[in-house]
Amino acid sequence: MERRRLLRFLFLIFTSIFLFFITFLNLPYSPSTSGCDSSSNHPSPWYCTNRFLLKNPTRHLRKPTRLHSSDVPHHPLDPLTLQELKKVQFIIKSHALFKNSAYALHSVVLEEPTKQTVLTWQKGDPLPTRKASVTARVNGEAHLLTVDISSQEVTRHEVGHLSGYPVMTMEDMTTATWAPLGNADFNRSILARGVKLADLACLPISSGWYGASELEEKTRLIKIQCYSIEGTANFYMRPIEGLTVLLDLDTKRVVEIVDKGKNIPIPKAANTDYRFSAQNRQPSLINPISIEQPKGPSFTIEDDHLVKWANWEFHLKPDPRAGVIISRVKVRDPGTGKMRNVMYQGFTSELFVPYMDPTDAWYFKTYMDAGEYGFGLQAMPLDPLNDCPRNAYYMDAIFAAGDGTPYVRENMVCVFESYGGDIGWRHSESPITGMEIREVRPKVTLVVRMAASVANYDYIMDWEFQTDGLVRIKVGLSGILMVKGTSYVNMNEVNQEENLYGTLLSENIIGVIHDHYITYRLDMDVDGSANSFVKVNIKRQENSADESPRKSYLKAVRNVAKSEKDAQVKLKLYDPSEFHVINPSKMTRVGNPVGYKVVPGGTAASLLDLDDPPQKRGAFTNNQIWITPYNESEYWAGGLFVYQNKGEDTLAVWSERDRPIENKDIVMWYTLGFHHVPCQEDFPIMPTVSSSFDLKPVNFFESNPILGAPPNEEKDLPICKASASA
Repeated sequence: MERRRLLRFLFLIFTSIFLFFITFLNLPYSPSTSGCDSSSNHPSPWYCTNRFLLKNPTRHLRKPTRLHSSDVPHHPLDPLTLQELKKVQFIIKSHALFKNSAYALHSVVLEEPTKQTVLTWQKGDPLPTRKASVTARVNGEAHLLTVDISSQEVTRHEVGHLSGYPVMTMEDMTTATWAPLGNADFNRSILARGVKLADLACLPISSGWYGASELEEKTRLIKIQCYSIEGTANFYMRPIEGLTVLLDLDTKRVVEIVDKGKNIPIPKAANTDYRFSAQNRQPSLINPISIEQPKGPSFTIEDDHLVKWANWEFHLKPDPRAGVIISRVKVRDPGTGKMRNVMYQGFTSELFVPYMDPTDAWYFKTYMDAGEYGFGLQAMPLDPLNDCPRNAYYMDAIFAAGDGTPYVRENMVCVFESYGGDIGWRHSESPITGMEIREVRPKVTLVVRMAASVANYDYIMDWEFQTDGLVRIKVGLSGILMVKGTSYVNMNEVNQEENLYGTLLSENIIGVIHDHYITYRLDMDVDGSANSFVKVNIKRQENSADESPRKSYLKAVRNVAKSEKDAQVKLKLYDPSEFHVINPSKMTRVGNPVGYKVVPGGTAASLLDLDDPPQKRGAFTNNQIWITPYNESEYWAGGLFVYQNKGEDTLAVWSERDRPIENKDIVMWYTLGFHHVPCQEDFPIMPTVSSSFDLKPVNFFESNPILGAPPNEEKDLPICKASASA
């Protein structure tokens, strides 16, 4: 009997892990040549194992296009190579702190050289000393280390002193999902809901911080909620509502089980599967379309990370927390032919996603996707021809697992040229002038793309470069809603005074209202590092009757921000401004300071109470624009340690110091926001909704920088003929 119970328990654990990997992680298969050393004394971890056979192995079980074993760094900002990560792993394992102690590495990334070092480095110079920045937890305590790869020494060792914990490891998330199966009460609760344990899929949900208990202050906690996968791949639409497990993330001990939804049925699986194979096939409404480049792409990627296209040049690398980092952005001046600095570095600093349901099973769903889960860690391989067009170039990422072992995330980033019939500039002269002029230039852009699947939600992150000097930063939201189970099947059953906290999308399914805030860190270096922030306020001016037939007009009033608080911006439709980052020491020939301006978009703002615990932690969304002086320790808007922190290390806290920012090396922070009230068209999977903001040159060039761009000519384009069956 005991042997059968043990076998049953092991089967349940295996089943849960199996379901979690195919549904939540969907990780690509990486054979041992992709960073998994078969000769190691350690067993192969999750990222090295050929776990199961899939129905379409050619699509998911790709061999890596590169082995990366011979990669070497060429630029001071190049990410750690596979071999460097292996060296760091060896150094860490040999260090006294880690010997005979339980530990996990939560982050292993390049420790970037100082900004001044990078700015003065030129190709051909020796690389600065390569160092790794390591965040580790040893016996439950956070440690920050610097590892000198060449000397094989730990040159810095600090103990984390702020509240909160580092980004979860993938091992944290995977083990947390099956841990409840070791609890008999949990298993009984699942079976009582009519769900077979073999049909169970569970998710690890960050618990936030509410200052509600001593346990919350001293224990790394996570909440687990589960779904039924029976009859559909879209288990998100089949929640086991009201059942929440509170888990000690370190010991994997079940602390508490709350089961308050026993009267709520599990929604049916019908019409929830979003896969193409599950659909009633309909004739395609559009014919195939593709961009053809008979002469090849116009961009090059030198030394794996330096992108050159048209008049642009920048460094590109994947990052486990930020997703992608764009650095050393330069644009060529058509007048002088010289490359000019625009931005030292830009990346996604944090994503804050609070759900608007205060009930017991939902109030804690206030995710910080970068600082809790790792935005780059959740970036899935891109699907050629669908995520990116045929002319795309793909870039792999190499990350470190919890024990330091490097692994390859294939096709994490793509780069491609895009043309959708857009116009760069045009003018046609009216026939009344007698001048037969019609001048039009096509707009071709370069796109850098990454897509992160943070459990149910998919974020499509684009950096788009235009030849006129504009940089467009765009976010697309897709994937699957996080829904709530309900006993209602029609709105006519709902009491008008009852708050559903969302929209009834289908029988027994409510899509809960929520927000998305994506905060970018933009280290602008417009023609150099000494910049200023200028609010150009557009004011109405009144005329007296004897001045003009007009009663009013608009005037641009320029105000240079002296300190951080002067530069905090809440966008207002009826108090419009432009927001310029200028170089006050560089003037155009007619005397205007050169600059770039942020052109806002996606301007949803948080409406939560400022004292609400989630908003304290997400206080970096209190303004849409912040300006801070450059500080190499201020990278993450939600703080270095986001998981369960109290909000005492955020952008809002740093900015309270009100430091001087005029004619300084400054950093601009911009938050793109979305309010999402779900609708039935979001069921069972959401069409992509996008928004963007621009970094646009303002008096940066002497004139239109693409004035000399040639028009398209028929002879330069490929000739494509429709097939006979068309």
